Amino acid sequence: MTLNADARELLRLIAGSPEPVVASSFFHTIHPPNFDAAAAENDPRRETWTERQIALYGEMLKLHEKGMLRIVHPANGEHPDLVEATDAGHAALT
Repeated sequence: MTLNADARELLRLIAGSPEPVVASSFFHTIHPPNFDAAAAENDPRRETWTERQIALYGEMLKLHEKGMLRIVHPANGEHPDLVEATDAGHAALT
């Protein structure tokens, strides 16, 4: 299965975790902020970064829909979904 670079990196990071993880905890690793913290809300770099963060949520959902991620512990108000890579997810990385 063909994965884009963001989906592949997200899946790789999740698959490399020894226990279920919050997928969004890797978003800043994949696309770290490239702007000063004091940058205005409408700074083009901040807006681009925000769009990339939102797109990563979409990639996470696509990986789940394709059966490459499994929700191990659903969100419960105290923590978000904890996920892990499935056998299909691991296979997609080889």
